[in-house]
Amino acid sequence: MVDPKQHPTNASQEQAQSWVQRLIAYCANKPGITILLVLIMAVWGYRSFFQLPLDAIPDLSDAQVIVYTEWAGRSPDLVEDQITYPLTTALLSVPNVRFVRGQSFLGSSFVYVIFEDGTDIYWARSRVLEYLNTVASQLPDNVQPTLGPDATGVGWVFQYALVDKTGQHDLAELRAIQDFKLRYWLSAIDGVAEVASIGGFVKEYQVQIDPHRLAGFDIPLNKVIEAIRRSNNDVGGRVLEIAGHEHFIRGRGYLKSKADLEKVVISVDKNHVPIKLSQVADITLGPAMQRGLAELDGEGQTVGGIVVMRYGENALNVINRVKQRLEEVQAGLPEGVEVVITYDRSDLIERAIDTLRHTLIEEMIVVSLILVVFLLHVRSALVACITLPIAILLSFIPMAFQGLTANIMSLGGIAVAIGAMVDAAVVMIDNVHKRLSQEHEPVDRKALIIRAMQDVGPSIFFSLLIITISFIPVFSLEATEGRLFKPLAFTKTYSMAFAAILSVTLIPALAVLLVRGKIHSERNPVNRALVALFLPMIRFCIRFRWPVVTVAVLSLILTWPIARQPGNEFMPPLNEGSILYMPTALPGMSITEAGKVLQSMDEQLKTFPEVERVFGKVGRSTSATDPAPLSMVETLVTLKPKDQWREGLTWDDLIAEMDEKLRYPGMPNIWWMPIQTRTEMLATGIRSTLGIKVFGDELDQIEETAVAIERALQDDPRTAPYTRSAFAERLTGGYFLDFDINRDAAARYGLNVQDVQEVLMAAVGGMPATQTVEGRERYQVMVRYARDYRDSIDNLEKVPVPTQTGTQVPITEVADIEFRTGAPMIRNEDGQLVGFVFVDLKGDLGVADYVNQAKQVVAEQVALPTGYRLGWAGQFQYFERAKAKLQWVVPATLLAVLLMLYLHRGRFSDTLFVLSAMPFALIGSIWLLYALDYKLSVAVWVGMIALAGLAAEMGLLMLHYLDHGLKEAQSRVAHMSQTLFFEEVAMGAAQRIRPMLMTSLTLLISLIPIMLSDGTGADVMKRIAAPMLGGTLSALIAVLLVFPALFVLWKTPIISKKNQWEPTHEKG
Repeated sequence: MVDPKQHPTNASQEQAQSWVQRLIAYCANKPGITILLVLIMAVWGYRSFFQLPLDAIPDLSDAQVIVYTEWAGRSPDLVEDQITYPLTTALLSVPNVRFVRGQSFLGSSFVYVIFEDGTDIYWARSRVLEYLNTVASQLPDNVQPTLGPDATGVGWVFQYALVDKTGQHDLAELRAIQDFKLRYWLSAIDGVAEVASIGGFVKEYQVQIDPHRLAGFDIPLNKVIEAIRRSNNDVGGRVLEIAGHEHFIRGRGYLKSKADLEKVVISVDKNHVPIKLSQVADITLGPAMQRGLAELDGEGQTVGGIVVMRYGENALNVINRVKQRLEEVQAGLPEGVEVVITYDRSDLIERAIDTLRHTLIEEMIVVSLILVVFLLHVRSALVACITLPIAILLSFIPMAFQGLTANIMSLGGIAVAIGAMVDAAVVMIDNVHKRLSQEHEPVDRKALIIRAMQDVGPSIFFSLLIITISFIPVFSLEATEGRLFKPLAFTKTYSMAFAAILSVTLIPALAVLLVRGKIHSERNPVNRALVALFLPMIRFCIRFRWPVVTVAVLSLILTWPIARQPGNEFMPPLNEGSILYMPTALPGMSITEAGKVLQSMDEQLKTFPEVERVFGKVGRSTSATDPAPLSMVETLVTLKPKDQWREGLTWDDLIAEMDEKLRYPGMPNIWWMPIQTRTEMLATGIRSTLGIKVFGDELDQIEETAVAIERALQDDPRTAPYTRSAFAERLTGGYFLDFDINRDAAARYGLNVQDVQEVLMAAVGGMPATQTVEGRERYQVMVRYARDYRDSIDNLEKVPVPTQTGTQVPITEVADIEFRTGAPMIRNEDGQLVGFVFVDLKGDLGVADYVNQAKQVVAEQVALPTGYRLGWAGQFQYFERAKAKLQWVVPATLLAVLLMLYLHRGRFSDTLFVLSAMPFALIGSIWLLYALDYKLSVAVWVGMIALAGLAAEMGLLMLHYLDHGLKEAQSRVAHMSQTLFFEEVAMGAAQRIRPMLMTSLTLLISLIPIMLSDGTGADVMKRIAAPMLGGTLSALIAVLLVFPALFVLWKTPIISKKNQWEPTHEKG
């Protein structure tokens, strides 16, 4: 930085410099109070770190509210027409809603209300409740929508299975333990939103009516149901005082057993003899209808539990509390029953945090060693070594206030900033050393140190400001990509900001205390070796400046074709250490067949030596966050630590082996990560890397279009090699047995449509009559005809329908039975019907490049009906959104940096000179990406954005050193020859080799531990670090060798034109 006393600047800059300089002087003169205040802040930061919620990755979920509605026994089309569609259209009007998705299944409806970013989830829930009240009148009787848990897609933090290998407890008993004991024990834990159950058999009292015996007594079915309801109740009669004591009056009448049900009186005969339920029905205790089951390690069905974490909670703390509670309750479980953990995210969290912890420690050690080697003055190196960990601790304070989670992205921001965080300390200490070594007479050492730091302090402060401003594009990212990278941007900004603050507070205080003894900067062997190495090279570049600049420009030109070669992807796979295997069957597969297939799959997966545990699930659990249809398998494969894998086996190789081994006809495979899949499924309904949405008005036409897209992607040579699987939902593939009621025929017997339908619902499907209360357990009592009267078409045709005259007629007298196909599940978005095509990719082609080719294939081979449209969702949607945002934010940010540089330097030529470091930085980053075979992703863009600020800093520092050195030479020599001018420039650059190399090498070497790491999250961090590593290297070469040549080319014509060998007057 040019001394403001010798070179006046504009008033605002002078005021800023004087403020910074006064602060430096104050802290240097009051080192005790400065260090004490910083230590207090450091302790605060240390405590803040332990208050931060810990998780593996940021919560990528949208702010959403789930509305779940149950309407037992109704087909998906009925649920869609009478529940999902009215709810979806009503909720579209809720404030801040982005879109509303609906899914209709057999007997259940899911509506997902997705809100704009930044919406408070509890405010959103209250508004949804308001709108549900307005739509309640449009819904069928006895249908009550409920809100799902206040959780997000990352809420499934812990899963377990109940196992009894002694054989003392069957699946029904294990499910009862889960539903009525374990579930409540775990739900009471702080931070748990709900505990869902999956698998096993829910017990149910089944009253199987014999219609002929019922007809013999002339009793209608609805009277049986009413009698059961009236026989299951307890009442109270207030109190009665007896002998001075108050006695509570109770009428005890709960049904408690099968024997109680058998004794229920449903009527009396003509002789006034009671007719009991046992006379017209067989009563059994059996399993309720299953819509989901679980399987463990290929050993057979089991009972599972899913712990769903509440929104905003600390995942690691919640999991630890759950595991502690499980240890406490183990003694309370029946003998032989044990809890087997099938998914524990705490392992992933701890591995992710450990990866970054080790990286941070390695970086700090490496940076400290570099400083010691270059300075050869341990106490001086301590100034930077002490400042670095304190700056990191201080960055946790705003993180805690902001509620940021400590995860691989937020801590990764600190990891990529470490190299730049010591820049201020390096430059200031180097300038102190230079000043001290130049003074040969006794001086006020403290005053000299302060002046040396005041000389470069404002310049460094401004450089760090540029680095901060250059990261603005990352803050502009929104939705999923914003939630992923903003934590990194915040923590990088915080750490750089505190490094800047400490550079003008703590560093001056430490410098006056620690920088003592003889300082011989010129005698430093490292410094002398660097000058001896680089001075001839710089002289050469100045002498042959035109060829050097030409070669540099040619390097830029040759880099352009390479820059166009890498493919595009949203993000590299975020390896979670577990695999979610999701094959999807065609509609119509029974629960029995699904269980057999699931066990076979799990058994094969367990044979892989890398697999620790396999927990399979088909269908849905009891959670509203689980909208899985019965045709969808979700198998959680927990892997052993990487050091226990077969030698040389990679993640992709393992997936390929599994995909090859598990081939089931009609069930295409999808392999993905548990957290990312769950987040995507809840936010978009997509459970694969890429999803194609087909919007239209008719389900059969939507399905036909979707199937055509599926075949085109699998068959066309442009997409087939990169398509692991493509599966179009079969929207009309469900099997239906329709009873078409003949109104005229029914009228002849005095029946209307509802009379016949009630027989169908109660006699065939079953009608819940009541619920037993057996201590803490609750079981349904289901009434329907015995299996013999409904297990075949012939028997269904004979189902008796009671008439108004008391006689019964076969149902075929009033209805026609038809086999049809229809929708097993119906989706809508914003009220419009939609079908999905799930595409899982393989090979080296990025998702963005795949979509570009797929769009061509679909446009050429699939005829889209009029009024129908396609939507490309999943990672491609995020990539395109981020690309569109960065296309204008990055140039705008560069313009802001240019304006700042112009205001600082006062000359447009100076600004262009500094910014010329950026294209040279791109050379190294692009070639390193090419060498590592990395695709261009949002992570790579973030790395390049960070690189832009670093390159500008390097260019600004070199311009400052060259300009300052030239002015010092001019003050010594009034008139210089051109040869002397060239030599002064060369010497000015060579004398500042050490600070330039220290700042650059600390950054370069600090990134190496990230590039060598292979733990959880390493793939993402490597994509961020790679362009910074390569770009810093090429920028360093350009700044050290090309910039002096450019400086000479720039300054020589100006001096020659004035016909005098003195530099032009410049500001700042």
